[in-house]
Amino acid sequence: MRFVDETKIKVIAGDGGNGTVSFRREKYIPRGGPDGGDGGDGGSVFLIGSHDLNTLSDFRTVRTYTARPGTKGSGRNMTGKKGDDLFVQVPNGTLVYDENTGELIGDITEHEQTLLVAQGGFHGLGNTRFRSSVNRTPRQSTDGSEGERRELRLELKVLADVGLLGLPNAGKSTFIRAVSHAQPKVANYPFTTLHPNLGVVDVGSSQSFVIADIPGLIEGAAEGAGLGIQFLKHLSRTHILLHIVDIAPYDQIDPVESIQTILHELEKYNPEMLDEPRWLILNKTDLLPDKEAEAACDDIIKRLNWNGPCYRISAISKHGTQSLTFDIMTYLEEEKDNIKSANATLAAKDEAE
Repeated sequence: MRFVDETKIKVIAGDGGNGTVSFRREKYIPRGGPDGGDGGDGGSVFLIGSHDLNTLSDFRTVRTYTARPGTKGSGRNMTGKKGDDLFVQVPNGTLVYDENTGELIGDITEHEQTLLVAQGGFHGLGNTRFRSSVNRTPRQSTDGSEGERRELRLELKVLADVGLLGLPNAGKSTFIRAVSHAQPKVANYPFTTLHPNLGVVDVGSSQSFVIADIPGLIEGAAEGAGLGIQFLKHLSRTHILLHIVDIAPYDQIDPVESIQTILHELEKYNPEMLDEPRWLILNKTDLLPDKEAEAACDDIIKRLNWNGPCYRISAISKHGTQSLTFDIMTYLEEEKDNIKSANATLAAKDEAE
């Protein structure tokens, strides 16, 4: 399925139903009072998160979403029927903007999270509402108000635990194929990956995490070069960045320079991303004899003065990938426990105050 990460739609809430003018007319009651009912409220439009979707492609064919209007009130004080609300499913990780004002309306991050994007019109009043001691036969009513109409821009940020970072052809797609069931395109030329791919990595019983294969970056990406910043944004929601480096590139580019190029683009896009957990993955160790591969890895680590987590793997043969995924799972679970503990501490503190 083609990955679509940005689209525009129009949402139209239902108009409120009009109130009605009516008088009670029954046998032996020739001068009954007003009994005109109110109209029904118009239906509203909501966006609702769904973990079953991972793309905005459906919005390429259907651009307008309209909720039902309320119906008109009737005699005998009968209120018009309320228009049905419309719920439109979007993938988790969808940012919703007002296209005309640029305002961020909301951020849908969880399954079944709802966001009101167009308020339905309010009902009109029937003539019963206008009866008073000085006006016993009111002949006025009000019309329902129009439903809200909005043009929205939907922007999808991939929700993944782990993001793959690296220059084109570093082996990211091969890595995600090795550790998950995702099947991204793999070839020996840059920009094979044109759209982010998500893969679920099963580590053990009830243990899994989501990994995102982000298209390769090049120098100038923060200014829009290559595939540009449209993919840098997907890295902002991950818990770990795996910086994959080809230790034996076919174009003879220095691996250390490749790493520094990526870090420079991250810094220009968002300096805070440099503080995020980042692990160094030295890939394609199978392309060199064992001693040469070991020496090349040691040289990269020394020149970078790297002190963080570092793994030496061959994605195509899956060498070293299993231990890496186990360590990632352990890290993610520890981070989750730390967050729960911190939240519990804050809740206890608030309750004490």
